[in-house]
Amino acid sequence: MAPRKQQEIFDATLRLVAERGYDGLTVEGVAERSGVNKTTIYRWWPSKAALLGAALVEADVLGFDPPDTGSLRGDLVALVEGMAALLTRPPARDIALAALAAAVRHPELDGRRFFADRFARERPVFERAVRRGELSRTADPMLVVDLLAGAVWVRAVFRGQPATGGFAEEAVSAVLDGLAASQVAR
Repeated sequence: MAPRKQQEIFDATLRLVAERGYDGLTVEGVAERSGVNKTTIYRWWPSKAALLGAALVEADVLGFDPPDTGSLRGDLVALVEGMAALLTRPPARDIALAALAAAVRHPELDGRRFFADRFARERPVFERAVRRGELSRTADPMLVVDLLAGAVWVRAVFRGQPATGGFAEEAVSAVLDGLAASQVAR
C-alpha cells in the first residue's frame, strides 16, 4: 500500500476514534473517510483493534522524534514538553484520551505496542546520557519515563491543569535532583 494512502487510513482511524470512541469506530467508517474499499483495509489489518493499534504507532499526527539537545536534562525537558503537547492540543489530545479509554475497556486493543514503540524511540536519550557520563549505566530509563509521563498525565488529563510554564523543568528537576531540602531551596 502506498505510504500516503496508508497515512490517510490512519488519519481517518484516529479522527473517528477521537470523535466517536472505540465503540463508534468501524472499518466501514474508516473506508468511507479515507476513500479506500473496506476489503483493502481488512487485507492489511484483520480487525479494528489491529487497525487502531497500527494507527497509534504509525500515524503522522502522533509522530515523535526523540530530542537531542546535548544534555540529559534538556532532552527530558523536551520529552515532557512533547508529552504535554500531545495531551493538551487537539487533535492529538482527543486521540490519546479516546485510545486510553478504549485500551482500558477493550483488552483486544493492545496499547502496549504504542508504549513499547514510544519507549524504543526514547531510549537513545538515555544511551547518549550514559555515553556522556550524565547517567549511571544502572539507571532505569523506563522508570524515569514513567515518572515523567505520569506527572504529565496526572496534571494535564486527570487534574485538568496546565502542564506549561516551568512544569517540564520542575518535573525533570524533581526526578533528576530529587526533593531534598537542599534542592527545594533553590
